[in-house]
Amino acid sequence: MASDSTLSTFTASDGDNLAVQDWPLDPGVRSRGVVLIVHGLGEHAGRYDHVAQQLNAWGFAVRGYDQCGHGESGGLPGSLPTDTRLLDDLADIIDSTRARMAPGTPLILLGHSMGGLVTARFVSLAMRKVEALVLSSPALNPGMNAFQKLLVAVLPRIAPNLRVGNGLNPVYISHDPAVVQAYKTDRRVHDRISARLARFFSTQGPATVAAAGQWTVPTLLMYAGDDRLVNPQGSRDFAAAAPHNVVSAICFEGLYHELFNELDAKPVFVALRQWLDARF
Repeated sequence: MASDSTLSTFTASDGDNLAVQDWPLDPGVRSRGVVLIVHGLGEHAGRYDHVAQQLNAWGFAVRGYDQCGHGESGGLPGSLPTDTRLLDDLADIIDSTRARMAPGTPLILLGHSMGGLVTARFVSLAMRKVEALVLSSPALNPGMNAFQKLLVAVLPRIAPNLRVGNGLNPVYISHDPAVVQAYKTDRRVHDRISARLARFFSTQGPATVAAAGQWTVPTLLMYAGDDRLVNPQGSRDFAAAAPHNVVSAICFEGLYHELFNELDAKPVFVALRQWLDARF
């Protein structure tokens, strides 16, 4: 069973505030591990309440946070103050989370879309030790056209903080009209992206795929076969290059980008539970 989630403010090492959300287990329930959720572009941790509740029911405590420039955290919407800011914030959050955990408790990262890119790049750089990684539609290939690639090559040098629309069409997050409508009316969702953040996508995705051959952290990669918001080829390339005894890849054909928010998300949750049960 799950307790109600709690909201708190965490001060990162650079002084900015990050909004943190915890879904603790009820008192007396033995924890199988802690899952740290890292959300996608333009959204926030609160959109993962149903995922956290399900993980709670399986015996995992859950923590999420709004990344810099997102949700209730500091920073202009879609901004990225430094090239490594998202990775540095994740390191800070992991250190804070580990300090609260009982010794020997596994820590599992769960990253969606941009959060999938952040967590996968973080693991590839071995910035902190984690016991496992779950990737949901990770933005390993942002699918930029030639003009967008040119802009990303030039703009960050002359106007790194220039913010523009991210070009994502909410219609393609899920086949569930209620999910799309809730996304459109959510005051904590925005459509901004800065030049520096766009460069993060264009450089760190390919760098992560290039590191797949040396992967050592147990990873579940789940991606949507009909993803219109990130190019699923990035996930296919990563899976093909990674050691198959370390990375388990599942393509959900016909599903849109937000796997956990699809009309029929049951197979996604079943796959996640089976993978977690086999390891924890």
